[in-house]
Amino acid sequence: MFRTSVNKALRRCRLGHNINNQIRTVLAAHGPTGQLTDLMLPKGSAEWTETRNKAQLLPEVVLTHRHMCDIELILNGGFSPLSGFLTKAEYDGVVNDMRLPCGTLFPVPICLDVDEAKAKEIEDSGSKEVVLKDQEGNPIAVMNVQDMWAADKQSEADKCWGGDPEHPAISFLNNYTKNVYLGGKLTGLDLPPHYEYKEFRKSPRECREMFTSKGWDKVCAFQTRNPMHRAHFELTLQALASDPEMKILVHPVVGMTKPGDIDHHTRVKCYKHIMPMYPEGRADLVVYPLAMRMGGPREAVWHAIIRKNYGATDFILGRDHAGPGSNSAGVDFYGPYDARDFAMKYEKELGMNFHPFEMMVYTPEHDKYYPVNEVPEGLKQMKLSGTEVRRRLNTGEDIPAWFSFPDVVQILRKANPPRHKRGFCVLFTGLSGSGKTTVGNALQEKLMEIQDRPITMLDGDLVRQLLSSGLGFSNEDRKLNIRRIGYVASLVVKSGGAVIAAPIAPHADARADFRRMVEEFGGLYETHLSTPIETCEVRDRKGLYKKARSGQLKGFTGIDDPYEIPETPELRLDTARNEIADSVEQICARLIDDGYILAEEK
Repeated sequence: MFRTSVNKALRRCRLGHNINNQIRTVLAAHGPTGQLTDLMLPKGSAEWTETRNKAQLLPEVVLTHRHMCDIELILNGGFSPLSGFLTKAEYDGVVNDMRLPCGTLFPVPICLDVDEAKAKEIEDSGSKEVVLKDQEGNPIAVMNVQDMWAADKQSEADKCWGGDPEHPAISFLNNYTKNVYLGGKLTGLDLPPHYEYKEFRKSPRECREMFTSKGWDKVCAFQTRNPMHRAHFELTLQALASDPEMKILVHPVVGMTKPGDIDHHTRVKCYKHIMPMYPEGRADLVVYPLAMRMGGPREAVWHAIIRKNYGATDFILGRDHAGPGSNSAGVDFYGPYDARDFAMKYEKELGMNFHPFEMMVYTPEHDKYYPVNEVPEGLKQMKLSGTEVRRRLNTGEDIPAWFSFPDVVQILRKANPPRHKRGFCVLFTGLSGSGKTTVGNALQEKLMEIQDRPITMLDGDLVRQLLSSGLGFSNEDRKLNIRRIGYVASLVVKSGGAVIAAPIAPHADARADFRRMVEEFGGLYETHLSTPIETCEVRDRKGLYKKARSGQLKGFTGIDDPYEIPETPELRLDTARNEIADSVEQICARLIDDGYILAEEK
């Protein structure tokens, strides 16, 4: 496919293998030392200026959001002992054994992925180095490319994450990760810039210095990607109670979490409200830019390594640590204590004290939280699942004070209003002549009657004339057209409006992208108009079907270009059998049932 320096790099790794074996036992016994890698050149130094000037002549790789999270934690020492994105030998060790070639424990592959075209460009340049840039073109680091190899995604998915294609890490691997991995050491020029929560953003070195300045010798870190509710708070209080000298580091993720999670701005606002509730001088808040993989057992070990790099001596391991929940069949990806129990095996090697906790439950008789295995006999146990909390936010129902602090609930309600105050989109998809525009126009009139959101109509033909006027009708252009419509629809939905989109949208992957963009902010109702092609041809006033069948019109959907029928749309309507008013009524009924329109409005 393309030439690489893989073999040379592997030979270098093999030459060092015997030496690695000699020191492997020692390092494996002691684990990560807690020493931080130092990859950043002093800004403004002669070496920094020389490297930055050299970078202008190097092939460039533009970093994704995931890459930006990873590279910051490589450069600032959060991923110590890593000195760059994994080489092939390092990658194989991490994937197969959770260890680097020297024997040091490291459970999660940190990879720089590029597509085949970029890999070939780098090879053809003859350069051994590339410059890594952010989306605005700012150079972040120079990478010495030691290895380049084709990713074995199936092996990585099976060995690291359990193999279920619905697992968030595997879904990301299959849908967003490119097919070629680059590995090599980094020389840092600038850390990725951040403009929010600067007072809470600290590097591992800055965090350690903070502990030293405060005289904190025992620090227990608490990992969170969710808003803190009372159960989380009580859990950290129990960790504080384990030792009068113990302090708490609330250490939330502000990088990437699971799709559908509450955004980090809302979460940080919640944390800020909770911090004054801790005993004075015994807790602090630091945020960090991790891109979570939701990897359960492996991720729990990874989180502990990162916390050691940040200077923590202790780490809380709770129920379903870094768990992604369940798949579409309701099967959990991991057991509730798989991650906790797996990580406990490495407590001694990591040289940290782990605090394993059971699920916390509330007892109204004592107005107190207990670990579920320590509840006094006869007391009532109460808890709310995350699913139930999200449901109550959607409906506007009460969230009790025993579950969460009123200030936290108020923040969550502002960021997650009930559905009748959120935007939504009805995406019509179907063959030409299936009735998309007709039903869409009728739905627009009905929605204007029964609710108060502004309505935006994105008709396929009108979009083609304006938003997508420069596109043709190749598969790539058709998919880009749908993604453009999805992007516009997502902006309207984000602002609380209602969108009716009526393109043909024949490709399942483009519709999936449309869904991801819209559902980040509101509801998406994919509505397949399953009207038979025979009816569509009868309705064809433009004579397009006739031209397509005679060969005058090429690439016409349904004739010589396939239409990929939606497998699980929210609604499926046949306008050959249903009156337009009936179709509109079915759509409105679904919106009412799901809470996007209040029944009393109707």
